[in-house]
Order: sequence, then structure tokens, then C-alpha cells
Amino acid sequence: MREEFGERLKQLRSKKGITQQQLASMMYIDRSSIARWESGLRAPDLALLPRLAKCLGVEVSSLLPDESLPRQAQTVIVVDDEPPILSGELKTLRMALPGSELSGFTRPSEALDFASKHRVDLAFLDIEMGKASGFELCEKLLAMSPATSVVYLTAFPNYALNAWSTGARGFLVKPLVENELTGLLDRLKLSPPQPKRRKGGQGDD
Repeated sequence: MREEFGERLKQLRSKKGITQQQLASMMYIDRSSIARWESGLRAPDLALLPRLAKCLGVEVSSLLPDESLPRQAQTVIVVDDEPPILSGELKTLRMALPGSELSGFTRPSEALDFASKHRVDLAFLDIEMGKASGFELCEKLLAMSPATSVVYLTAFPNYALNAWSTGARGFLVKPLVENELTGLLDRLKLSPPQPKRRKGGQGDD
């Protein structure tokens, strides 16, 4: 449960003798994020757990008193100004990230509005969207939530060099192919854990 995680985090932070602000500075995130984690209102992005454990001087397993925490659904957004392409990207992502909460947007402003109200774990951004730029959208998203992992999607490979200077964690050339996507997610350790299979009992195959 998130409450159990929050209590465990608070205990470890206090034992370390650091404040919420000090831990937030070490994590390069806002103090309010630490406060929400400790209060049980939110749980951290899975990709942040190794860094959090390192800051606290513990093993990642020490942060996980309850198995439900790492299995929480990831919130994933895709931003592409071409509806048919966006639809195909969402279909591929559903296969590669089963159990994730997926939302697609054709306008950057809609994605930013969503991000202001919801945690976004993973964002796939087109780079050229009319007058809008995926680079600028990445900057705004990371300003809202430094924990968001951004991956660029583009038909122009020559954008790759500029992409790495924006804080993004990945770059994929369109069209989105499932095996390339899963390979990237594995390298970034962003693939969601699969639900536990039941042992024995009625209804098992």
C-alpha cells in the first residue's frame, strides 16, 4: 500500500537525518513530491526507486514493504498531431505496455493540461507538430514533473543529436515497431511488471 511505502520512506529519511527538502535536492525533484510520497497520496515512478534507495543508503527492497507498489499502473501519454499515426502508436503501446493507463493527444496544450492534473510516468512525443515543437513540450513536461521519462518519436533520424540535450531518455524513429519499443523500455527498465500468476486453485489452466 502507498501508506506503508510512505511510512517506510519517512522512517528511512529520518534515520538518515535529512529533511524532505534535502532529499528532494538529492533527487532533483520538488519537495512537494517527497511530501506526497510520505503522506501516501502518490507513489514514485518505478524508475526513481534505485536513485531514491541510493540517496537513503539502502537497498531498493528496503523501500518496498508491500508487493503492490511496483505493480502500480504506469500512466503513459502519446502526443502526435496526426490522428491516424497516433492511433497506430497507441495500439503498439497497448501491446508493449499491458496494464498501463494510456492517453493520446494531438495538441501539446492538451497534454500539458493532462500532466498538470495527473502523474505522467512516460511520455512519447512527436518532434514536429506544426508550429509546435516536441523539444519545447519536453521542457515544459519535465518542469512540471522531473520524474517523467520522455521518449521522442519522429520520422527524421537527424533529430537524434538535438534530442539528447533536452532531458529525454529515448529516441525512436517512426513507424513505431513493437520489438524496438520493448527493447528500449527494457534498456530503460520501464517495462511494467506482469501480474503474479495464481498458484493452484480453481480456474487455473
